[in-house]
Amino acid sequence: MFDYLIVGAGYAGSVLAERLASQLDKRVLIVDRRNHIGGNAYDCYNDDGILIHKYGPHIFHTNSQEVFEYLGRFTEWRPYEHRVEASVDGQLVPIPINLDTINKLYGLKLTAFELEEFFKKVAVHVEHVKTSEDVVISKVGQELYEKFFKNYTKKQWGLDPSELDASVAARVPARTNRDNRYFTDTYQAMPLLGYTRMFERMLAHPNIKIMLQTDYRELEGLVPYKEMIYTGPVDEFFDYTYGKLPYRSLEFKHETHNSPVFQPAPVVNYPNEQLYTRITEFKYLTGQEHPKTSIVYEFPKGDGDPYYPVPRPENQEMYKKYKALADAMSGVHFVGRLATYRYYNMDQVVAQALTVFKKIAGEREEAHTRQAKVDSDTLQLAHSFAMAHKLRTNGHSTQIHRAS
Repeated sequence: MFDYLIVGAGYAGSVLAERLASQLDKRVLIVDRRNHIGGNAYDCYNDDGILIHKYGPHIFHTNSQEVFEYLGRFTEWRPYEHRVEASVDGQLVPIPINLDTINKLYGLKLTAFELEEFFKKVAVHVEHVKTSEDVVISKVGQELYEKFFKNYTKKQWGLDPSELDASVAARVPARTNRDNRYFTDTYQAMPLLGYTRMFERMLAHPNIKIMLQTDYRELEGLVPYKEMIYTGPVDEFFDYTYGKLPYRSLEFKHETHNSPVFQPAPVVNYPNEQLYTRITEFKYLTGQEHPKTSIVYEFPKGDGDPYYPVPRPENQEMYKKYKALADAMSGVHFVGRLATYRYYNMDQVVAQALTVFKKIAGEREEAHTRQAKVDSDTLQLAHSFAMAHKLRTNGHSTQIHRAS
């Protein structure tokens, strides 16, 4: 008998498995369809001995001290601040758009103050910002929107930015200074020995058993458990009762080149001409020294493994129906990007999993408190009955003594 069956060995499943096993002494079985742990963050060494991210670049960044310190129990960190360039008009310029981007693109020498004025002049007034297109043109205008965002977004999501929720474009802000870091979070680092090693340490507890290349439905009726934690697609769990929730997928083309460096930045975005959206060079991310280098091209597509929930109002309406079913389920916890249909970063999934664990631990403590009160009341009642019985017995003995 397992206390928990956890479906999915990515961040959500692994964090909860570790917490339940180490903090509550629960017996956990974690299953995954793939042949490895770590979910999409899985990394491995290729045939040339270069550490690569199999499912595209995963850059860790967070403002949460709790999340950073929790993961730090299972890995040492390598400081790393991510930088991205975009291929626009035949040259590479920093993205997010900043002072150097504009000056290089237009051959200008603007100051930060002058760039603010530049943005004000080109910005398009939007009465109600609702879509990704609204977000961008209201900040940097139509021309920069078309150079950097419009076609990239079409490739990435298979939709025009005017059809996507504002939250998508809000993830990549424009700046008036020279800060060319892609993220500005407080904590920015990479696991020193890679993500997979971090997951291995996380799951190295005697209470945790792992089954790979396994669909959890194959275990129905064969492996007894008390509760389930589900991190897969929520629509699949309910057999697509309300239809299939839209996701975007990716196809990866990995290459190794017989040279130390392939490109001048860790990631180069290609918004316009090419079919792929970006090229990542892994040695920048890992810090590995090697005479060769490995890269990956990303080609977005509509079918395949689900990677990104598509943020549109009608999709959220469909998800709400599935959420109602999930909320009504007893003994099943839905956690993670796919199970809650949210475009979460890695740190947000870890934070969500830690929150779910605290809820489970709190409910357990409440149950213990209630049971302790029941036990105390029962003991007190039993003691009262015993005292009453003793008094009755003593009284009866006295009457017999007097009668004799």
